Amino acid sequence: MQAMIKVRGLTKRFTLHNQGGVVINVFDGIDFTANAGQCSVLYGESGSGKSTLLRSLYANYLPTSGDIFVRHRNEWIELTGSNGQKLLEIRRESIGYVSQFLRVIPRVSTLDVVKQPLKERGICDADATEQASLLLQRLHISERLWALPPGTFSGGEQQRVNIARGFIADYPILLLDEPTASLDKGNSRVVVELIREALARDVAIVGIFHDVDVREAVADTIFHVNPHIKSSIDNLQKRVQA
Repeated sequence: MQAMIKVRGLTKRFTLHNQGGVVINVFDGIDFTANAGQCSVLYGESGSGKSTLLRSLYANYLPTSGDIFVRHRNEWIELTGSNGQKLLEIRRESIGYVSQFLRVIPRVSTLDVVKQPLKERGICDADATEQASLLLQRLHISERLWALPPGTFSGGEQQRVNIARGFIADYPILLLDEPTASLDKGNSRVVVELIREALARDVAIVGIFHDVDVREAVADTIFHVNPHIKSSIDNLQKRVQA
């Protein structure tokens, strides 16, 4: 089983300068590994640091200390020490990220938003359009909306556009932050299918899933981000191992 992410001794603290320099210890000394073909679920109560860890894996947050290594072009790269150009390369080729919120350039059409990761890889427009169309159809985004900017859509529609953009390129690593939070059960099932198909391609997935049904459907391993915070993880861990 090939490791795709290795986290060693990761610590993150936030200093609230507008509140007299109060220091918040989010997590301390985390060790974590994500493997190809497995979905690793980050688990813990609200405020335990799940989203902070996920954003650190995408280099949106700089850890206070520790190391994050990712497999990129079949080599281990230290994410925390990479410059901006290398980070852009890693994000373009190796790490996909589906956040809770869609952030796009205004007035760019939905179809172009979803195609963007493929166009950045040099895929021709016709092929990118075909793949984007298939994903949008699968996620029940009406074709009449494809030429419109997604910023005008409902929360659930925006999230489905976000998911389509995240899954359109075959990233070796995929980070998912509550991908089904705004979705109905039918569209949640589509996301579960997309996750399982990615796992079958040996994608390493790290995700946060508050929906219990979705979590139990996709989880291979559970990582309790902050074990010092009490929570009812035992039953879930037993189900995953069963």
